[in-house]
Amino acid sequence: MKKKLADAAFIYVIAGLAAGVFYREFTKFQGFSGRTALGLVHPHLLLLGAGVMLLLIALEPALLLNGEERSLKRSLLFYHCGLGLTAALLLIRGVFQVLGSPLSRGLDASISGIAGIGHILLAIGLCRLLLMIRRRAAETVRA
Repeated sequence: MKKKLADAAFIYVIAGLAAGVFYREFTKFQGFSGRTALGLVHPHLLLLGAGVMLLLIALEPALLLNGEERSLKRSLLFYHCGLGLTAALLLIRGVFQVLGSPLSRGLDASISGIAGIGHILLAIGLCRLLLMIRRRAAETVRA
């Protein structure tokens, strides 16, 4: 499991750095100087992606003591899907903002709705992970 977590952290670092470069170069090329959702993709991927995966690598031995690998995998599935959706929709919204393209009400609502689903999935994954950590902490206190 540690290798999978390390691989995920590496992928999030590459994606986060690429998002940062894209943000800087795309806004410079377009002559855009305001605030945009593109600026949020880079920290989301680095902190919520790589940072959390690295933290889980440190916690992994304690989390899997009772064979809870399946539960961890499910939690991570929610987490990865949620973070991926969130980052993708931030990227899409940011590109529209930089280009100055007006969004129809339907498209604006769709982007917000799908990003909301991403946040919900991310929250479910994070809550499941925190509950696992809490459960393991309670078991070690009792022992």
